[in-house]
Amino acid sequence: MSVVAIDFETANERRDSACAVGLAWIEGGRVVRRVSRLIRPPQMRFSPGNIRIHGILPADVRDAPTFPEAMAEFLPDLSAGGMLAHNAGFDMGVLAASLAAWGEPVPEMAGHCTLQIARRIFPDPAGHGLAKVAGRLGIRFEHHDAGEDAYACAEIALAALRETGATDIADLVRGLGLTPIRAVAAPRRDFTRSTSARAIRASGIVDLRPSNELRFSMRGSTGNRYVLALEEQADGPYLRCSCPAGTHRRRCRHVDALVEGDVTDLISNNLGDVERLREKLDGKDVGPLRSKGIAAA
Repeated sequence: MSVVAIDFETANERRDSACAVGLAWIEGGRVVRRVSRLIRPPQMRFSPGNIRIHGILPADVRDAPTFPEAMAEFLPDLSAGGMLAHNAGFDMGVLAASLAAWGEPVPEMAGHCTLQIARRIFPDPAGHGLAKVAGRLGIRFEHHDAGEDAYACAEIALAALRETGATDIADLVRGLGLTPIRAVAAPRRDFTRSTSARAIRASGIVDLRPSNELRFSMRGSTGNRYVLALEEQADGPYLRCSCPAGTHRRRCRHVDALVEGDVTDLISNNLGDVERLREKLDGKDVGPLRSKGIAAA
């Protein structure tokens, strides 16, 4: 029976916002299969902090499958065999919350945590984060890529098997006295309702939703906040930015970023408007081209 290591990346602070999944199957003392998939979350709201961690943008998942579609072929393996995750409480929570959010049943699933395993088998005062443990064990991987993280998780478990002489993962966790972490269904989320003000404040996002215009707030390279607004002018649409370059009608990097769908520095709670902007422009120019040598703030 296979044991599957799993890792999720999320779009924002919510557990039901999975935007990528990685899986690695263990059989016969080695990793025999690896899979990585992008996922389109129910709401296209990506927090800048999450993007800085995993690098996934809304444009990357626009045409990706939904969570139930992406996970359908893997659920039988996850239900039948054992699961592993590094900080399993998070990944099991994402799995359960995302299924429940789409109105899907949450099968009986349980997993063990390689973070707990590493603390017991490879104690170190420097900590037991995935990258730290993998580095000490000589496991090479690209951190915060879901498929790579799942692979590293699996290799940590295999290293623990070699270290202890356990026959398999079940024997290992039994010997350590570890309790499995179960996927528990969460209340179904109504995605037609707006995000609560409390969640917005907690995420550090500025809420610009009351405006009917296409307006965005972006963080500049020095931390200044700039507002971008789409204006309909006689010669076509113009995306005006309040940064120094924009006020002199020079195209800035903030305009370039929104046009390209890069929301790394977006601090307004209107990811859906970025998609609306791209659809409205449909390849049209939005103002003067960026002058060579001109830097945006």
